Amino acid sequence: TITQPTRFSSRGFIHKERMSFTTSTISSCTVHDVRFPTSLTGDGSDAMNTECDYSAAYVILHTNPPLKDAQGKNLEGHGMTFTIGRGNEIVCSTIELIFNRLLVGKDTETLFADMGKTFYMLTGDSQLRWIGPEKGVIALATAALVNGLFDLFAKTRNKPLWKLLTDMSPEDFVKLIPFKYITDFITPEEALEMLKSRNATKQAREEKVAKVGYPAYTTSVGWIGYSDEKVVRLTKEAIHEGFTHFKLKVGAGPESDRTRVGLVKSIISDPSNFPSTYVKPRESTLVGKNATKTGCVLMVDANQVWSVPEAINYMRTHILEFEPWFIEEPTAPDDALGHATIRKNLVDIPNVKATDGSGKTTIGVATGEHAHNRMTFKQLLQAKAIDVCQIDSCRMGGVNEVLAVLLMAAKAGIPVCPHAGGVGLCELVIHLSLIDYLSISGPDLSPSDAIDDSPLPIPNVLEYVEHLHEHFVYPIKMSNKGTYLLPDENTCGYSIEMKPETFSVWTYPNGSYWKGDKSVAKDLYNH
Repeated sequence: TITQPTRFSSRGFIHKERMSFTTSTISSCTVHDVRFPTSLTGDGSDAMNTECDYSAAYVILHTNPPLKDAQGKNLEGHGMTFTIGRGNEIVCSTIELIFNRLLVGKDTETLFADMGKTFYMLTGDSQLRWIGPEKGVIALATAALVNGLFDLFAKTRNKPLWKLLTDMSPEDFVKLIPFKYITDFITPEEALEMLKSRNATKQAREEKVAKVGYPAYTTSVGWIGYSDEKVVRLTKEAIHEGFTHFKLKVGAGPESDRTRVGLVKSIISDPSNFPSTYVKPRESTLVGKNATKTGCVLMVDANQVWSVPEAINYMRTHILEFEPWFIEEPTAPDDALGHATIRKNLVDIPNVKATDGSGKTTIGVATGEHAHNRMTFKQLLQAKAIDVCQIDSCRMGGVNEVLAVLLMAAKAGIPVCPHAGGVGLCELVIHLSLIDYLSISGPDLSPSDAIDDSPLPIPNVLEYVEHLHEHFVYPIKMSNKGTYLLPDENTCGYSIEMKPETFSVWTYPNGSYWKGDKSVAKDLYNH
């Protein structure tokens, strides 16, 4: 049994004088290759990825003797990484390889006592590292295991993951961060001072976000495989669900793109499409976003289909008049200098149709969902290549590495708007956005902000897609104002636990759907 001294929670209650945590060993894992045929409906489709079957390389960590919750239920660590179908089996095999080499037999409380050291242990095997290093399949598999360990860690403390981490002292929090290779951008000492500067006002931010939720944007209106009629319907529905930020996929061709982007821009600019209860977002959160007069914001996403010159020409020639806030993934995700060149050429473009009457428009650049690791983000930030940082909960090596990027982005003054277009990603990234807002980048609140029901005073918005949440034990919860509500169940961990029946139907190739029972796919068509 491991004991810890008394600590005050940021919610104000006092833990018992000595908290006891039963230790155990990581004894085995169960890996599932879970695939959903979302390509049937065009969900997730874009100019690069035209045939997406949302998939999860999913791991469940078991302990011996079994760790248990207060009700005597066995605790398990659930983790996953995201793919879009073929190749998911390769990630699953790699999860098993890393687990059997590095994790089996390890003491749980030793792992939890220094999760920064645990991250280095999982990424430090020289032979496994060689096939990365810290990128590609090896990083995806590492993310699943790291996410599973953090899920188990949070469950043993009877807290949601975001609460576990934001309740940590700045000194304990900074120990989670893998600073190797990024100290030329941010040092542990700088990070510690940043965390300390946010610590005193963290409680007020937590009470505020618990009241109003975390702001979201929707991508579900604009997958490239949707018809124009469906895009129009979904955009109008999203307005009535409280969304003010809308993202569409582009890159299929000028005629199609201009039609679809024009449709959405006209809908979100027309006050007659809004309910009488609509409240325009505060101006301070819309600065630099090319917002419409209704306070709505348009974004576009090319998913890497262009070269650098093509991206510049396409945006200036075909998309400029619609004034999106940003173009996401305009070119290859590893090309930091290419992104910087694109960004430089999308500043103050002459535009007689500029909404603000200035005669010029700036379109920002966003990327990150395919950035392999913290070093790629470091280079993007050093090169001043992005206006928006888009971390992914599964692309890098899991929670530790994401925290490193959140700190670097905060130092650079770049808002983090996480990627969540995929199965389970919404469930994961709300925890990460809450950690960012509460412990890293959230501003001090004015006296009025602290007590009223106004939205959070931040430019950040977290991606939302409506697909597949019903497969999770702790699915995301959304308000009618287009905001994520807090995962507040003490037992939810990292919110990624899938329902057992999901495995029996959607595991590839032996789940009932993949063995021929197509009737179970009817729910995919509901939207």
